[in-house]
Amino acid sequence: MSARNSQANKAAARERLRIEREKQAKKDKARRQVIVAGGVLALLGLAGGIGYLVMKANEPTYWDKAAKAALVKPKNTEGENGTTVVVGKADAKKTLELYEDSRCPACAGFEQAVGEQVKKDVDAGKYKLQYFGATFIDNAAKGEGSKNALSALGAALNVSPEAFLDYKAALYSKDLHPEETVDSFAKDDYLLKVADTVPALKDNAEFKKAVEDGTYDRWALEMSKAFNKSGVTGTPTLKMDGKKIETPGTPEQFTAAIDKALQG
Repeated sequence: MSARNSQANKAAARERLRIEREKQAKKDKARRQVIVAGGVLALLGLAGGIGYLVMKANEPTYWDKAAKAALVKPKNTEGENGTTVVVGKADAKKTLELYEDSRCPACAGFEQAVGEQVKKDVDAGKYKLQYFGATFIDNAAKGEGSKNALSALGAALNVSPEAFLDYKAALYSKDLHPEETVDSFAKDDYLLKVADTVPALKDNAEFKKAVEDGTYDRWALEMSKAFNKSGVTGTPTLKMDGKKIETPGTPEQFTAAIDKALQG
């Protein structure tokens, strides 16, 4: 091979190498651009996702909205915002105040042991019963069941005081009252299942609609505020005309404590 041809071949090889290097450089640049763009998109997506989560976290909850809804007071209520709930004969001279949270296991135990005796006393005119509904367990154990059950109690009270007492007893019954940490009362279907055990509420279309529509949700929140203002810190709590009664565990103990309070 002549020196000339050798030089030409070397030049051609160098040119091919230069072209290959340029091609590879372009590929590397394009790949870097894709990586950078992907990173930017990922960061934008992450920022967007964080922004969405922040936005959702700052959105008002269902119960935040309920607090600003129009107040509908159940029938058979009195006082500001309809939070005075008194059941019994008008000529009964004494009033037993009862403070309860629907999710409260101690309240369930009290109702199962003494609830029937309370109803008999109220029916006999021995005293009137004033009810205060609490919702603090929703905060302590997390959930919505206390508020939702209190709203459903408002729907029962709208039917009649008797339906209210019977429904309250059913919510606390041994077979239907859930564990404190199980938020069954948050589900309307479960509250309606409990209502099916109460003759005045079973197949009651107006009651059912009120529960499902949350008609008395705002009222339940107002009732909860009334409880909070009472100064009572635990449930169940009993007071006779403002004076606290130690919570009894049996009908006999309850009657003895009530008779003593009635004389005081």
